Amino acid sequence: MREPVAVIDIGSNTIKLLVATRAAAGPITTLHFAAEEVRISRGLGAARPVLSEEGMARGLAAIQRLLAVAGRFAPRETVLVATSAVRDAANGAVFCARIAAATGHPVRILTGDEEANFIGRGLMVDPALTGLCDFYLFDLGGGSLECLMFCGRATAQALSLPLGCVRLTESCVPDPAQPFTAADRASIAATVREVLAASGFRFALPPASPAVATGGTVTAARAILAAQTGRSLEETPATVSTAELEQLLGLTAPLPLPQRRAVPGLPSKRADVFPAALATLLEVAGLAQVDRFAHSFYNLRYGIAAESLDRTP
Repeated sequence: MREPVAVIDIGSNTIKLLVATRAAAGPITTLHFAAEEVRISRGLGAARPVLSEEGMARGLAAIQRLLAVAGRFAPRETVLVATSAVRDAANGAVFCARIAAATGHPVRILTGDEEANFIGRGLMVDPALTGLCDFYLFDLGGGSLECLMFCGRATAQALSLPLGCVRLTESCVPDPAQPFTAADRASIAATVREVLAASGFRFALPPASPAVATGGTVTAARAILAAQTGRSLEETPATVSTAELEQLLGLTAPLPLPQRRAVPGLPSKRADVFPAALATLLEVAGLAQVDRFAHSFYNLRYGIAAESLDRTP
């Protein structure tokens, strides 16, 4: 096996660690995965987003804890990358400099195109999806939505759009502590349609083509569905239908935030943005004319790990 590499993905909602390795000609092997939901991205819906001092402090503390965990595996290389929240913030470079000064590790701020393409590369190493040929991939984060289309397992389109669930909640939902209304959903749907139309992304595959979804929203959806049936997330099907997503929106939307946080399986720190996230995925599914998503954990961090492992002699 090659020496392991560590990847820390500084996302808008969650900061994640992956430690991985692989044999010279084999698949990537996950040695360790950890995540901390710290929400550095509050204020992302503003015209000129700025990371708060509290958010940067939470983020830095989480990164230091994850670096300590990664160190136990003696990785050959440790890569820190930042995505939409840091990329779009007026003080994103200040935050990265603060991380580098405190940890000795530079942070690579990915462009939207880089983020989308690394997500696509990560999905290609998911052993459960090797049979997919022509399909869509949607990665929904707090700050952005990555939309990709594959033809013959090659990337035909890859875009990063400002349609993350934190961003849309802040811009389209007047009070996330109150029930999520039909007007809130209509506002999100209109924004998704407008941004996608302006982006030039083409839903060019036939109706009912395969679609993959990555990101915390589908993970949370599976966790709720698992709790409803007394199973663990790992025991649930890795495919989530739009009917199931509609059912979860019907369950969570009428609830004020304190009750939403008590829904079994739903991470409490994600409860305020969860209805907006479901509404976003459902609108995208309608535009793509798909009725289900295959769920994969292999997204950005696996793409970064694959690049690093390819450099290993």
